[in-house]
Amino acid sequence: MAERDYYEVLGVSPQATAEEIKQAYRRLARESHPDRNPDDPGAEERFKELAAAYEVLSDSERRANFDRFGTAESPSNPFDIFAAFFGDAGLGGFGASSRNATAGSDAEAVLVLDLAEAVFGGVQEVTVDLAVPCQDCEATGAADGTEARTCPDCNGRGQVRQVRQTMLGQVVTAGPCRRCSGLGTYVESPCRACRGRGRVRGERTYPLDVPPGVDTGTVLRLSGRGGVGLRGGPHGDLYVQVRTRPHASLRRHGDDLLATVEVPMTQAALGGRVTLETLDGPLELRIAPGTQTGQTMVCRYKGVPRGRGRGRGNLLVEIAVQTPEELDDQQTELLRELAGLRGEKVETGGLRSKLRSTFGS
Repeated sequence: MAERDYYEVLGVSPQATAEEIKQAYRRLARESHPDRNPDDPGAEERFKELAAAYEVLSDSERRANFDRFGTAESPSNPFDIFAAFFGDAGLGGFGASSRNATAGSDAEAVLVLDLAEAVFGGVQEVTVDLAVPCQDCEATGAADGTEARTCPDCNGRGQVRQVRQTMLGQVVTAGPCRRCSGLGTYVESPCRACRGRGRVRGERTYPLDVPPGVDTGTVLRLSGRGGVGLRGGPHGDLYVQVRTRPHASLRRHGDDLLATVEVPMTQAALGGRVTLETLDGPLELRIAPGTQTGQTMVCRYKGVPRGRGRGRGNLLVEIAVQTPEELDDQQTELLRELAGLRGEKVETGGLRSKLRSTFGS
């Protein structure tokens, strides 16, 4: 799935420095934190988007991947990014422990593509085994006829706060409630199918929009397609690693494609035309007279899309001149005559002639 422009999310230009990106995230993350905007239903989504943008653009390798393909792996837990900046009390004591406790795990999958599928992109299907909502209890974790109750230890907040007296005064710390594991509710009669967790293992198949030009090692993210959280908590993300199958005649080198074409000796000397099968279909190549082994022909814009509207690489075709291994008498005589006309010294006969001259028979 196409991702938003991370530069636009953070309000910086594609030429922004690492420090400018850091400062933009620091300012916007504070403003958009869900605990600071409890009445805004879109705050948490904006906060996650900011974290995704920062983790990609703050990493030089992921940033280069995003600049090239328009997609890159991004964080599964935006509150961890926030905590790295501001600590657990970054908003005056408000934390995200209850959200962390309910979030589902990220999932991973491998997608194997033919070279053409990687070069041109397109929609592919990805199947993955992961945690899915329990159908028996509709992800509540409670047995039929019962329901989850508000946790009495944390009063449904999912957090328990403790006040400690130190030399510097009172320090307030918060952590997940042990009774309800940070969920805010608990079940007295758990569902037998999921044992009160509200989720079971299952298989899911998702469509994946593969951008043109991906290569082995590229990681694509499907947001919200990972494992489901406890008792209907939010899904994690699905990270899909791309692998490319070898092609019969083409090799990839960055944005360029490489091929080798064998040309008969006579065609290399006199010139001619050969046909090469490419990812774009048959391509006719003109062999100039006097072509040598190792010469390279450049077919412009027949390579790999560079991404983000920057055109395509080239197809580089290396010539390999074929020397005939077996000649009949007429062909041998014609080549000797040609060698004589060019003043070139060649063998005057084959093995049989050499034996006759040596032993006189």
